[in-house]
Amino acid sequence: MVTLYGIRNCDTVRKARRWLDDHGVEYRFHDFRKDGLDDEHLHDWMQRLGWERLLNRRGTSWRSLPETVREGIDEQAAIAIMKANPAVIKRPLLDTGRQLQLGFSAEDYRDLLC
Repeated sequence: MVTLYGIRNCDTVRKARRWLDDHGVEYRFHDFRKDGLDDEHLHDWMQRLGWERLLNRRGTSWRSLPETVREGIDEQAAIAIMKANPAVIKRPLLDTGRQLQLGFSAEDYRDLLC
C-alpha cells in the first residue's frame, strides 16, 4: 500500500493528493500533525534519504526556529527537531513500499507509479 506523509493544509501535499486521486492510485494519507511520527519511520527515512534532504529549510516552521538552533544543526539536532516538530520535514514524502519520493513532481510520480 502506498502511503503519503505530510500535513493536510500544505499546498504541495494537496497537489500530490490530487494527482494520486486523479490517477486512481490507492493510498493512505498520514498527517504528521494528526497521526504523529514514530522513531522507526524517521530513522528509516534518514538512513535512506539522509537528514539533510529530509529537513525542509525553506518552510515557515524552519524559519520560526531560533537562529542559534538553525546555525548549529547536525544530525542529532535534526532528529530532535523533526521529532518535536514534524512540520520541518520536507513534504510530501511518498512511500511505495519499495521506494521513497521526497517532494512532488507529476513526472516523478508518473514514473514511479504508472
